[in-house]
Amino acid sequence: MFSDNKKPRTMNEIGGQPNRIEKNTKIKGDIVSEADFRIDGKLDGNVKTSGKVVIGKDGYIHGKVECVNADIEGSFNGELLVSDLLSLKSSAVIEGTVSVTKLAVEPGATFNASCTMKGKGGSSLSSNSSSSTSTSSNTSNSGGFKSSLGSSNVNGPAKAS
Repeated sequence: MFSDNKKPRTMNEIGGQPNRIEKNTKIKGDIVSEADFRIDGKLDGNVKTSGKVVIGKDGYIHGKVECVNADIEGSFNGELLVSDLLSLKSSAVIEGTVSVTKLAVEPGATFNASCTMKGKGGSSLSSNSSSSTSTSSNTSNSGGFKSSLGSSNVNGPAKAS
């Protein structure tokens, strides 16, 4: 009658309840968790989780983040290691180094990072002959990208060299 198996699950059983750092909260230190994390405040340190990291519009992380998925609306500066999907909203500001499998960028997002994309088999993909590409998004509504390595407009997914 009151079975739990009919409820939709947004989190995996291992992860438990999501964690949240609220706006106007500042934390300095490292966080390790199996659950999802939402950051609306400021974090100066590292986050390692087997879940998802969300940086809200007012959120900021300076450090290293290791996670499965990430949605970013706020600011990030450091090393970002996402084993599946990184989604950047139009208000996102990313600086540093990024390693992802899948990347989604809304027009208007600022992406000033060295980015390495890994294929399903773990092989590294790049749009140039070098192993990483420094890319910044164009702030116009065209959604095009400018690369500091010479290519002025990249349309489509990165191809292996």
